[in-house]
Amino acid sequence: MAKKKDKDGKGGSTIALNKRARHEYHIDERFEAGVALQGWEVKSLRAGRINLTDAYAVVLRGELFLVGASIPPLLSASTHVVAEDRRTRKLLLHRAEIDKLVGAVERKGLTLIPLAMYWKNNRAKLEIGLAHGKQAYDKRATEKEREWNIEKQRTLRAHNRAG
Repeated sequence: MAKKKDKDGKGGSTIALNKRARHEYHIDERFEAGVALQGWEVKSLRAGRINLTDAYAVVLRGELFLVGASIPPLLSASTHVVAEDRRTRKLLLHRAEIDKLVGAVERKGLTLIPLAMYWKNNRAKLEIGLAHGKQAYDKRATEKEREWNIEKQRTLRAHNRAG
């Protein structure tokens, strides 16, 4: 699931994308959060070793934490450290953003889902989405629309070549 991309206009590169999140949830709003990491985790991230598929963010004692994200240690970098790859990591946001997210999660019953992890100014940033789950028929409609767009592009390309 880990993916590296070339530099984009903002000076950052993508470490990992959570494609399943876009399939399972309607994303209402996006936030950028810093992540409190240990040294061996940063080295693993530089190697592109992270899995966000089963991860989510949770509110504990007025702070946000990333739960379920797997960052497997590098064998060469983590020899002296007892590495826990699925440990709970603190997310770093401004107090006003945290309060807004806490309110949305507690009052509206929304979920905080990690969407992507990327580098920004040599710091690992996590894009989290305020989301609510899709129903089965929503997932089918999304899949049908995507297939229709692919078929439409094929038809247009074939028509342009013939004409």
